[in-house]
Amino acid sequence: MKMLVTLFLLGVLPLNAMEEIKLWNGDMPGRGAGKPESVQPDEGDDVIRLTNVSEPTLQLYLLEPTDQSRPFVIICPGGGYRILSMNSEGSEIAQWLNSIGVSAAVLKYRCPDNREGALADANQSIQLARKNAGKWGIDPNRIGMLGFSAGGHLTAACSNTEHRPDFSVLVYPAYLFKEGTTELVDEIKVSDQTPPAFVVQTKDDKKYYRSTLAYTAALDTAGIEVESHLFAKGGHGYGMRDRGHPVHTLWPKLCEAWMREMGYLK
Repeated sequence: MKMLVTLFLLGVLPLNAMEEIKLWNGDMPGRGAGKPESVQPDEGDDVIRLTNVSEPTLQLYLLEPTDQSRPFVIICPGGGYRILSMNSEGSEIAQWLNSIGVSAAVLKYRCPDNREGALADANQSIQLARKNAGKWGIDPNRIGMLGFSAGGHLTAACSNTEHRPDFSVLVYPAYLFKEGTTELVDEIKVSDQTPPAFVVQTKDDKKYYRSTLAYTAALDTAGIEVESHLFAKGGHGYGMRDRGHPVHTLWPKLCEAWMREMGYLK
């Protein structure tokens, strides 16, 4: 919260930075959670864990308009499709994106155990962003998606549908490889229409690191631009919080450099 207030005072964020809008207006496909939305008890790590999401939303972090439209990134928090880490992999990431000149939104997608609903929500968020590009002061051709863990899987899935982002960022993605191999899972069909990606993970993320290998190889085979970083150590679930390994502070700098190199951030 202190960082958000500081950004307000510096003029980086407008006062209405976190407006929340509904994704659907009575025509939501699929199902909800069946239980009231709730925040799980704090586990002592200052992570807000939201679950039982039936009403998906976009929490907007829009920068003041300029002469040129800004890039826009939709953030997909992780949490195993069971919960959403709304601050460490959500609002904190939006604030960082704002600090480098990127408007952002945190996607509150349906959970738990609702991958079909989550993908529909991700697709809808892309469509809403393009529809409201003029109103939000964003470039409809520079809309990205950034996901962590299960949110990384959701980002990859959305990137290979009709309503895909223009670029994607996957941070310690999960569930992208066939068990015991480095082959991409069958449900994600990479093609020559798949957007470029920046992917980062650590080798000691033993349960999931093959996701980076599988998605990177699939993109490369399809001739899609991809920048991939596999650090030695750093674990899983850190967001941007420094837990003592280089990846924790380096990946945002590398990602910013990639966005500039690719022309998404000018």
